[in-house]
Amino acid sequence: MQITGHTRLACLIGSPVAHSISPMMHNEAFRLLDLDAVYLCFDTKDKDLGTMIRALRDMNVLGFNVTMPDKERVMEHLDELSPAAKMIGAVNTVKNENGRLIGCNTDGEGYIRSLSDVGYEVTAGEMCLLGAGGAASSIAVQAALSGVPVLHILNRKNGRSYPNAVRLAEQINAGTSCQADVIDLNDAAAVGSCVRTSTLLTNATSVGMAPHTDAVPLPDLSCLHPGLTVSDIIYNPRRTLLLKEAAKHGCRTVNGLYMLLYQGAAAFRIWTGQDMPIEPVRTKYFC
Repeated sequence: MQITGHTRLACLIGSPVAHSISPMMHNEAFRLLDLDAVYLCFDTKDKDLGTMIRALRDMNVLGFNVTMPDKERVMEHLDELSPAAKMIGAVNTVKNENGRLIGCNTDGEGYIRSLSDVGYEVTAGEMCLLGAGGAASSIAVQAALSGVPVLHILNRKNGRSYPNAVRLAEQINAGTSCQADVIDLNDAAAVGSCVRTSTLLTNATSVGMAPHTDAVPLPDLSCLHPGLTVSDIIYNPRRTLLLKEAAKHGCRTVNGLYMLLYQGAAAFRIWTGQDMPIEPVRTKYFC
């Protein structure tokens, strides 16, 4: 790869970002397809988000990704939202189209494809989802559109994202055939009941992510059972404490690496109009 006077920039903004695999993934794809572009990370604090986005617009970037905690806040700085981003209420990918910044969301698409990779189909049974933030909303909407019959959104009633969980359930019930409800994470009996009847449990929060690897998002692990697939969108560490405990209970486990790969591939297509060469990228960085 050679930097030229025509090299376009793509990047990741948010905080923290130093742990991200996205630069390796996208730069390898640019190299394999001989595209004159480079991908970098910029650690962006909340107070600097608007300034950063104005700078990226002025630099005429190819596009950029947005990570936690800015997937909702970024929307106020954009010119347009895709239909999926509007429905989800969060953006993880932004395309620069002749100076117009268009917000999209590829998290849900990446998540569903990552499940298919390990042989799990979301139509198989009930799903429990921990969280109601940007990534959780994307996963919930895509799972509902993909045919999950029942979705339990687990969220603390006294938490700041609880109103979003209620809004999300109402939106899914009104716009899809999925039956969605919200379960208070403080209600141990209700949480245990819905986990025991589910075939998929997904952690879409940052609980358990490095450096706080000794935390689990589910208060009572006794409800885990061998018929349950436990998925975590976290990929640092690759095996969170939740996944380790789930394996002890006989659950199949899935980490966040392949969701990262496939949501990145979708973003790559949005920016370049070309398909990411998945297999060589997977072999080099995800195996």
